[in-house]
Amino acid sequence: MVRLARQLRFSVNPFLEQDCLGFNAYTSRPAGEGLAIFLQLDVEIVGPVKPDTGFVINVTEIDKVAREYAVPVFAEQIRILHRQGKHIGLDSVVQMLALARERLTGKFGDAQVDRLTLKLNPFRKITMDVREPSVIYFSEKFEFAAMHKLWNDCFSQEQNFNVFGKCANPTGHGHNYIIEVTVKVPADEDGLQTGRFQQVVDSELIALVDHKNLNADVAEFQKKIPTIENLATFAWARLAGKFGPAALHCVTVWESDRTYCTYCG
Repeated sequence: MVRLARQLRFSVNPFLEQDCLGFNAYTSRPAGEGLAIFLQLDVEIVGPVKPDTGFVINVTEIDKVAREYAVPVFAEQIRILHRQGKHIGLDSVVQMLALARERLTGKFGDAQVDRLTLKLNPFRKITMDVREPSVIYFSEKFEFAAMHKLWNDCFSQEQNFNVFGKCANPTGHGHNYIIEVTVKVPADEDGLQTGRFQQVVDSELIALVDHKNLNADVAEFQKKIPTIENLATFAWARLAGKFGPAALHCVTVWESDRTYCTYCG
């Protein structure tokens, strides 16, 4: 079985009866008018590859079906809640995802919808796995700047430079790190408050590493080499069990846009 994903970008203006469809799906379709709510829905499909086409399913079909059955769910529900003057909390977003999943079920022949991810902004997303409809995954990215040196005192200088290369620079070097924290939350309760979630990550992790020399300023790395792998496991240890009813699912740390590590505890 192969997993195929398609991103659908769309905008909703809750003040209008309907949105301008537009002609540029790359940026947003519906296009929205003026200041609108921009969203991105990632639809992941699993299924066998057809030998005659090489497709699991043509992505144009994913576009067509998802825009017909899933995208309107968000537009309709956002407008309804807006007109009722109600706050659109994470619980409401989860209900929209569940309804979108329901409307997409059985629409792709032999292939099946496996996962839906709604990107609320470029750095925050909610994912619903069809195999686990009772939970959702909430992810948010944070940044911090830090310096480190990769060095093993048990190695000779030559060994250190052979193993760690430029990262063994004697005076260290810096990174603008990005960390994405993902928690698993019961879908039937509003068990996560974004502000509280951010506060935990900030106080338990970011405050310890931001603008620090990891080797010198963080006790953990005075005895352990501050590689991205060890940084990911350190982040897990700092955050696990700190989110109330939400359980830490994984952390992903990027030290550049090409190098990252995920740890799932």
